Amino acid sequence: MKTSLRKCRNCDEYTLKDVCPRCGQSTIVPIPARYSPEDRWGKYRRMLLKERRENDG
Repeated sequence: MKTSLRKCRNCDEYTLKDVCPRCGQSTIVPIPARYSPEDRWGKYRRMLLKERRENDG
């Protein structure tokens, strides 16, 4: 089952659209992906997340 609830990054507004109706920013899916011990790409996602946090901070 795919969720259609999305959250705006800027104003924390919940919506069903890809773009926030209040501020026009793109929205994200607020629910984390399911964990799987057989996840072949998890290492690379964690590396990307760490790199983004270092660049933003």
